[in-house]
Amino acid sequence: MSDPASLAPIIAVVGPSGVGKDSVMQALADRDPGFRIQRRVITRPADAGGEEFTGVTPEVFARMQAAGDFALSWQAHGLSYGIPSELYNLRRGARAVLVNLSRAVLGETQERFGDLIVLSLTAAPEVLAGRLAARGREDAAERARRLDRATTPLPEGLRRVIEVDNSGPLATTVDTVLARLQPESV
Repeated sequence: MSDPASLAPIIAVVGPSGVGKDSVMQALADRDPGFRIQRRVITRPADAGGEEFTGVTPEVFARMQAAGDFALSWQAHGLSYGIPSELYNLRRGARAVLVNLSRAVLGETQERFGDLIVLSLTAAPEVLAGRLAARGREDAAERARRLDRATTPLPEGLRRVIEVDNSGPLATTVDTVLARLQPESV
C-alpha cells in the first residue's frame, strides 16, 4: 500500500433515511470528478431500487466478510452492509472518496482511516417523510421506525464534522457542501 499521506480523505455521508445521501454524493461527483463514490454491498435484492449498490444474499455476504473483502461492515435495518476493500485503491489519485455510512460505524472508521470527514445531512421531518414515501422501498411501519431514528446523534469524538441541511434544492446543498469543505483542504 502507498504512503497514507498520499491517499484522499474519506468523506462519510451520513443522515437519516430519506435525507438524500446518495443524491448529494452523485451531485458532488458530477460537479467535481475528483470526488469518487464507493459503492456498497448490501444484503438487499439488486433490483430494490434507490442507490447503486451490489446486492448479495446473506450467505454470499458472509463468505465475502470471511474472505476479508470488506474494509468495513455493519448491520442495520435487518440488512448487512459492506464497504469493499477496493476503497483503499479508490483513495489514490482522488480529491476525496464519498461513502454512505451508518452513524454506528463512524468511530471505527475514524480510528481505522484517521482522515475521516463526516458530512452529516439533515432535513425537515416532513421532507424526510415525503421522500421515504416516494421511494416506496419500506412499508408504513418501517418508514415510521426510520423517522423515529432521524434525530439519532452522531457519536462523540469525531474530529471533522460538517452539518448541512438538505431540505431544499440539491444544487444549493452541493454549493454549501463545497464551500464548507474548502477550509477542510479536501
